[in-house]
Amino acid sequence: MLKSLLLFAGAGLFYLWLKGKKQAKFDQEKSSDSNTNKAQALTEPEVMVQCQYCKVHLPQTDALIHDDRFYCSKEHLNTLDQHGWLGAANWHVSPNKDARPEEVNLDLLVIHHISLPPSEFKSRSSSQHIINFFQNTLDPNAHPYFAEIADQKVSSHFLITRTGELIQFVSTKDRAWHAGASSFMGRERCNDFSIGVELEGDGDSPFEEVQYSSLAKLVQKLGTAHPNLQFAGHSDIAPDRKTDPGKYFDWEKFQKETGISQEKIPYGVVSR
Repeated sequence: MLKSLLLFAGAGLFYLWLKGKKQAKFDQEKSSDSNTNKAQALTEPEVMVQCQYCKVHLPQTDALIHDDRFYCSKEHLNTLDQHGWLGAANWHVSPNKDARPEEVNLDLLVIHHISLPPSEFKSRSSSQHIINFFQNTLDPNAHPYFAEIADQKVSSHFLITRTGELIQFVSTKDRAWHAGASSFMGRERCNDFSIGVELEGDGDSPFEEVQYSSLAKLVQKLGTAHPNLQFAGHSDIAPDRKTDPGKYFDWEKFQKETGISQEKIPYGVVSR
């Protein structure tokens, strides 16, 4: 009996010794891993990125990231850069552009509406079709209407989708092909001196509150670079051809949300 108790006690002590040894080994390995990680953190260089606007280099952890681009501050994110691109927009570059005339006075913003296919934004998201259209990648077989327009070469500087997303296709320094044959207060060829903004929508539906909000923010940003901007609808500068942005675009609301003077809306704030 005594012999059995001694064997049992010995086995228990051996188990405790083995367990302690394993715990010590685990603690040592954990400490070693922790020291290794600390050493790596100290020796690995911080990833540096460049601000899209001012080109300053800064740690990636300190940068603002938008559309896979980096910015050093909110101010630079929300400012047109020297090449005419707005950091706060998502960029989808269109080939449908050319150079503005030299020494042009850029002083007009033209508001349009667009929906591809017509009015189908009511039932499903269709913004990608507009992007494809402006980038000449619209599939003519995807919808009967697309076959009619697939060969057209058009663009706009900006698009505001039904969700308020702001997309830029053309630099403001370049001439986008959005106005066509047009005249603003006696001045022909409005593409030469204007910025085109498309609102996703049609002539039969009100625009979304978030679209007005996005448009107001865009106007504020553009106004910093172009303080003499005036505002008109496509129907104002091409009345025999166009009806957009249409009777559901609330010009009075637009004027109030942007804070611009009515003098900068020469065709008035009555919806038309």
